[in-house]
Amino acid sequence: MALGIACAVAPPNAHAQLRHPAIPSATVPHSVGINIHFTDPLEGEMAMLAATGAKWIRMDFKWGQTERVRGVYDFSAYERLLSHLEKHDLRAVFIFDYGNKLYSDVSPATPESRAAYARWAAAAAQKFAGRGVLWEIWNEPNIGFWRPQPNPADYVALVKETATAVRAVAPGEALIAPAIARFDWPFLEACFRLGMLDFLDAVSIHPYRNTVPETVSADYGRLREMIQKHGPKNRELPILSGEWGYTSQAKERSEAVQARFLTRQWLSNLASGVPLSIWYDWRDDGLDANERENRFGLVRHPHFPQRTPVFAAKPAYFAAQTFVDELNGFTFAQRIANANDAAKNDWILRFSRGSESVFAVWTTAHDASAPGFDKTLRPRVYKLPPNTKWRVVSHLGEELPPAQNEIALASAPLFLKIVG
Repeated sequence: MALGIACAVAPPNAHAQLRHPAIPSATVPHSVGINIHFTDPLEGEMAMLAATGAKWIRMDFKWGQTERVRGVYDFSAYERLLSHLEKHDLRAVFIFDYGNKLYSDVSPATPESRAAYARWAAAAAQKFAGRGVLWEIWNEPNIGFWRPQPNPADYVALVKETATAVRAVAPGEALIAPAIARFDWPFLEACFRLGMLDFLDAVSIHPYRNTVPETVSADYGRLREMIQKHGPKNRELPILSGEWGYTSQAKERSEAVQARFLTRQWLSNLASGVPLSIWYDWRDDGLDANERENRFGLVRHPHFPQRTPVFAAKPAYFAAQTFVDELNGFTFAQRIANANDAAKNDWILRFSRGSESVFAVWTTAHDASAPGFDKTLRPRVYKLPPNTKWRVVSHLGEELPPAQNEIALASAPLFLKIVG
């Protein structure tokens, strides 16, 4: 390194050949997005969402609402949504979901219902071809979203038939799956053995956990080995973090911790070679403070159309903005080992943009749910290169006093850039 820092840890190979061109690069902000639950935004909503700096949204593309008469498709709601997104320079991950009572009361596992689903998906992909959509086949088929109960064989049959139908009419579109909840290794292994990977352009996963975000790196490594074992040999299948968030319901964590975890999630995903991270969720789902599902948002639930901003932003909203502001145009370069950190609790990440570098630094040693938790809360320090002065910005965008010689590490990430 030009700055004289040694002990770099090489990132995984995130640039293998033959990746589908619609799959995003790992360059900020094209590497981050937000999950939503609407086709028609509220007044002022799109502007506030776009102001996070994220470049993707993920949204259900519902079969039952777009095919109410057999063979008649009405995609007008999604045409409206896509028009809103394009005005704000946003791209979409659309999820082909869920069932349709015209064909079955459960998930499409019969030949008739599977064929109908595939025809519908192909019509949608053809309708919106060339507009940069990533099409995801179902959502979390390993849990209750697949009825009457999860079945890898039935799900893979649906993936194969849908992919074949889509590529017959819209060969340039990108397909991702399986969008499973957590790292369900038996379900993944069964799907991969049945040949699902040959029909995909990327593997989507929902890495939810109650531990700190950094624990995901080992899971990505194991998943990448499985993909290499069972997947096609002539092209790369990137891993996408298609849905993952942390609730700020008070019994689990504060809004302040949620904001730290957002930044650390996106940073550790990039360090693991994951080119897209979709945060769940955009806005809180309700007002019940005891319901954890109501507290995943970047903004609070009430909408105030007569004021600006139209939602009350939580700290995580500003964390998203700061992440994009500080790393705009940068890509992950390396993780640097900190001296005397045998437990590897300290995260020193360098990002590059041409000849420029930005560092993101923090430690997990003070997180009770992290491996190697330091009960003594001893100060953690990273020694900076000599004769340098550094601009320091908090994960919430606060300009802090410049640093020289060393920087104290905490569970809240800091962004560092050399001055001059």
